[in-house]
Amino acid sequence: MSAIHSGLVGGPVYLDYNATTPVDPRVADAAALYWTQHFGNPSSGHPYAAEPHRALGAARAQVASVLGARADEIVFTASGSEANLLAIRGALLAAEDPSPHLIVQATEHPAVLETARAMQRWHGVRVTVLPVDHDGLVQPAVLEDALRDGGTLVSIMAANNETGAIQPIAELAGIAHERGALLHCDAAQACGKIPVDVTALGVDLLTVVGHKMYAPRGAAALYLRGGLVLEPVVYGGGQERGLRAGTENVALAVALGAAADLAAADLAAGAPDRIAALRDDLHQRLSAALPGRVHLNGPVQQRLPNTLNISIEGTRGHEVLAAAPAIAASTGSACHSGIHQPSPVLTAMGRDRDRALAALRLTLGRWSTAEDIDTAVHALVHAVT
Repeated sequence: MSAIHSGLVGGPVYLDYNATTPVDPRVADAAALYWTQHFGNPSSGHPYAAEPHRALGAARAQVASVLGARADEIVFTASGSEANLLAIRGALLAAEDPSPHLIVQATEHPAVLETARAMQRWHGVRVTVLPVDHDGLVQPAVLEDALRDGGTLVSIMAANNETGAIQPIAELAGIAHERGALLHCDAAQACGKIPVDVTALGVDLLTVVGHKMYAPRGAAALYLRGGLVLEPVVYGGGQERGLRAGTENVALAVALGAAADLAAADLAAGAPDRIAALRDDLHQRLSAALPGRVHLNGPVQQRLPNTLNISIEGTRGHEVLAAAPAIAASTGSACHSGIHQPSPVLTAMGRDRDRALAALRLTLGRWSTAEDIDTAVHALVHAVT
């Protein structure tokens, strides 16, 4: 791997890996032939289909391997949002439950929250939204209470995209199963950053997203525990076990498989420790340069190794980033018609408006360096002071 990604050369320091990752050149190389030379439909019965068919199966096995799953438990989709839709809508519509009950939590990704609202609106599904604590974590007792009158499906993300908070999925899955509910986990941010093993977690469904782990956008997958039945998300020709019709995009599947292999190698080599050290150095140096003004949003320990969400007292996050063009990062607010609103995630965690509007999400990745941290500290301190 080169010291810097070609897409980052000459640009600002990239601190927005949770938004999207650069495509790893090794991933692009693995996929390239399936856009050009090996173009056949993997479902055809002639020689042009043979290599695409083989590659699709190999990619499925690669994705399964990084999750501790079986290849036949992986369904390729076009995005994490689609995988979440297949999991949630598919499980609820297939359930033999006269009064389906969906439980989510307040800091889920909009792909889950909006699907929940749609299921409530169009299918009469009862939806419960769990609160989170000050660190953004779901307390197991809260889920137990929500399940007292039954539940069909629980959907809890593995790690939050804004704060990096890692939920106690294994414990929550155990509680869900005791009450007869399935558990779906959106692991878009977790896969590749921390170990994700579907057996250890005890999940029934789990979402994987390629562009969060150095594959192209448009590559994603859903882990579906063997034996579970879902209503399809796309009807048609029977591809992907009949759950997601449409001729498979072999190149993107190959890319996701290659990214999964690289993620497994990174985890085995201790890459998360290297990135966590850079993240903590950034946090410590900003705190030292701005004493008493830097406040962490999210857990100190129970969070992704690459994620630092901080509020700098007396600032607005979007103004800080505008004054720091040497870095590319995200804020804790959303802008609608020129008006900045606090992040719903930070609001659900009990942060007041000023602290939420001051938030910065600084996320590191495969090509982050110590020199990047030097640049980021200088740029942010200069912007604030």
